Amino acid sequence: MHGLKITADNSRSEMEQSISNRGIEEIIDKKSLLSRLNTGKKLRIKLGVDPTRPDIHLGHAVTLRKLREFQDLGHTVIFLIGDFTTKIGDPSGKSKTRPMLSDEEIASNAKTYFDQVGKVLDLKKTEVRYNSEWFSKMKFDDILRLVAQFTAAQILERDDFEKRLKNGSDIGIHELLYPIMQAYDSIALEADVEMGGTDQKFNMLAGRDLQRKMGKTPQEVITMRLLAGLDGKEKMSKSLDNYIGISEAPEIQFGKVMSLPDEMILPYFELCTDLSEEEIAQIALRLKQENPRDLKMELAYKIVAIYNNVADANKAKDRFIAVFSKREIPTDIPAIEIKHGKYDPVSLLVELKALESRSEARRLIEQGGIRIDSEKIDSIAKEVSIKSGTIIQVGKLKYFKIK
Repeated sequence: MHGLKITADNSRSEMEQSISNRGIEEIIDKKSLLSRLNTGKKLRIKLGVDPTRPDIHLGHAVTLRKLREFQDLGHTVIFLIGDFTTKIGDPSGKSKTRPMLSDEEIASNAKTYFDQVGKVLDLKKTEVRYNSEWFSKMKFDDILRLVAQFTAAQILERDDFEKRLKNGSDIGIHELLYPIMQAYDSIALEADVEMGGTDQKFNMLAGRDLQRKMGKTPQEVITMRLLAGLDGKEKMSKSLDNYIGISEAPEIQFGKVMSLPDEMILPYFELCTDLSEEEIAQIALRLKQENPRDLKMELAYKIVAIYNNVADANKAKDRFIAVFSKREIPTDIPAIEIKHGKYDPVSLLVELKALESRSEARRLIEQGGIRIDSEKIDSIAKEVSIKSGTIIQVGKLKYFKIK
């Protein structure tokens, strides 16, 4: 990968020579990190992800791609799946308590993560861990000793907790444990460095604090810029459903990129592609002179090629042009076998597994986002007839053909 260097002197450290500034918001503390790198010691670099949904998205990939840079230098990357902390749900940036997932939902989501991470990291060199390894074995007195290392005032200093207190919103006691548990992950993994989004800064600093209190060298913290989601406003998030999954079908990835607001083109080129700083500067100039749609097409092509291949990128581009520019129905629609007959639209979408919930199906139908044989369906009460050959369009990107 290309980019600016962490410091100006390019003759001394691995980081100066090989690690770009691309995507990095802050390093705590940079002098200490460079000192560790200059010793030649191979560092243990940790990233934790909670399997709240089955998809890893481009927002996660900003950090994963930076981890790959460290991995290529020989450092040990630890990909931590928070199968235990997911039971709480990370409260970072949340205005209310998150619903708890079942063990079955967590396990199902976690299974998909390993293959997805392999699209970015070298799995042969990646240490994949689950924090249930240590938390499931803890007794209550172990937990008491752990939480005694922090004060209530420390935890309530978090911006999101402060806001919720001021707004009179509830904060579950279990949510207050989350940053403490994330901090203990760093103890269990003997982490030298922890990486995460800027919204994780409090939790990662808690890890430094706990390591110091337990007589260990505090981990270095690298915060990464947050990637905005499809709305261009909120951070990309599975819970907000504004994400582009790195394992989604190429045509879905391509279509989602094409739906981005124009002001997101440059940040996505910066954070989601391997273009050099000089090439990014050229993109910025072209944005002032060319149709943003053409640059968005280039962006979509590059992203699909990174997470799939060039052939898939070409196919996804041709499909997009045919469907959205020429208004053609795609020829490669997956055939789904269901019983013929009459359905209410919500039950039909659930039967097709086109959407994740009945409420999501109702919402899309009421917004006019469903077409059956080109006819718009905008009422959940309207019965529809399904026969062999029926083509169902769900939103702008998904098509199903009944057999």
